[in-house]
Amino acid sequence: MGKVGVGATVVCAAAVCAASVYVVRRRMKSAGKWGRVIEILKVFEEDCATPVGKLRQVADAMTVEMHAGLASEGGSKLKMLISYVDNLPSGDEQGFFYALDLGGTNFRVMRVLLGGKQDRVVKQEFEEVSIPPPLMTGRSDELFNFIAEALAKFVATEGEDFHLPAGRQRELGFTFSFPVKQTSLCSGTLMNWTKGFSIDDAVGQDVVGELIKAMERVGLDMNVTALVNDTVGTLAGGRYYNSDVVAAVILGTGTNAAYVERAHAIPKWQGLLPKSGEMVINMEWGNFRSSHLPLTEYDHLLDFDSLNPGEQILEKIISGMYLGEILRRVLLKMAEEAAFFGDSIPPKLKVPFIIRTPTMSAMHSDTSPDLKVVGSKLKDILEVPTTSLKMRKVVISLCNIIATRGARLSAAGIYGILKKIGRDTPKDGETTQKSVIAMDGGLFEHYTQFSECMESSLKELLGDEASESVEVIHSNDGSGVGAALLAASHSQYLEDSETS
Repeated sequence: MGKVGVGATVVCAAAVCAASVYVVRRRMKSAGKWGRVIEILKVFEEDCATPVGKLRQVADAMTVEMHAGLASEGGSKLKMLISYVDNLPSGDEQGFFYALDLGGTNFRVMRVLLGGKQDRVVKQEFEEVSIPPPLMTGRSDELFNFIAEALAKFVATEGEDFHLPAGRQRELGFTFSFPVKQTSLCSGTLMNWTKGFSIDDAVGQDVVGELIKAMERVGLDMNVTALVNDTVGTLAGGRYYNSDVVAAVILGTGTNAAYVERAHAIPKWQGLLPKSGEMVINMEWGNFRSSHLPLTEYDHLLDFDSLNPGEQILEKIISGMYLGEILRRVLLKMAEEAAFFGDSIPPKLKVPFIIRTPTMSAMHSDTSPDLKVVGSKLKDILEVPTTSLKMRKVVISLCNIIATRGARLSAAGIYGILKKIGRDTPKDGETTQKSVIAMDGGLFEHYTQFSECMESSLKELLGDEASESVEVIHSNDGSGVGAALLAASHSQYLEDSETS
């Protein structure tokens, strides 16, 4: 072979060798990056861990904070607000009652016909009304006039079924899902607006008083019997159908809990003890925090970037508003430090809250062999054209870690409530009393893995014997029907009907 031939062979061999080295290096680099993905996943899983011992610590801390919040105003991160609801519906209520549910850019007006224990809710009708954006930032009288006018129009459509006895005033339960300092069952001062509302002259005013003045201006004669929030309404709705309901928990965009407390166990209560001996407490449990909560670097950063740093810590790790955002933050770290989506970071992945919890739930529920739903969601939302099966499996693992932590901590909170009211263990020699928790909210209702994990975790905490007497049920539409039921159970005509 000539020198040229030998030279060419040497060059080709060198080229092949260089190419092989390049491929090996790429594979090593790729393996190194994938190793980093797995490392981030493992650290996140460890930081989110909720062994049963930790859950018991969280439940104990919740119980301690409940005691502190009941003892004095501002004594705890839990507000433990007195709702002034001391007479929950029994099922005996009769007649027809109205409800107004104001909690966002829409409000609902509703009427409910109650037929006593046998017929329960005989009929209900409602109408939903959108609030024009200018009214959300205008004057108080403009907003409440608009609401009163819509209510008056709705009242004008009463059919023959809804017959008001002579001499009686229509009665209304008012669900107002904004921060209120309640001063009685039917009065409360607006502390501040949220959800895009900003009406300065309403802050510091009694919202029931504002509504009554507006109803008088439009000639509507109606008595506001109860001012409630949606969690107390859910408790009322649950108790109406099941006398064993002792607490209600909302797990939706946000989260909250309310429960029935013995009135003498509320040191900060200054008034006469109610006849029933009970008082519903609105916990505002989303604001719970404890050193026992398993918080990660992603939770700390999410909290720092939020509108209310240091507040609503429990809500930020268990509620529907935030679960998808936690997932986005972990994926972003994987993209930045381990090229999870390739050499470039998908621009959409940098958009806060672009991954919503319903999307996370849909991916988590994907049981197809190639995890097709996960692939299509990443493509549609993050505009990542292709993903491998092992990438999709990592996403499923992250969904599982985030949802499991949230569900198990929710169970720990419920267990804490049961401990506070002495329903966590069976009493020797006593007939076992049933304890029912009424649940509502889209997260509980639609995220199956979350709700199933929450229920199994609660059973794990209670143990076999105690868990037989505790039941979790879905109680729908507490903010609507619940408010009407509370108007009925606190009707100004109750004493008349009892004495007649």
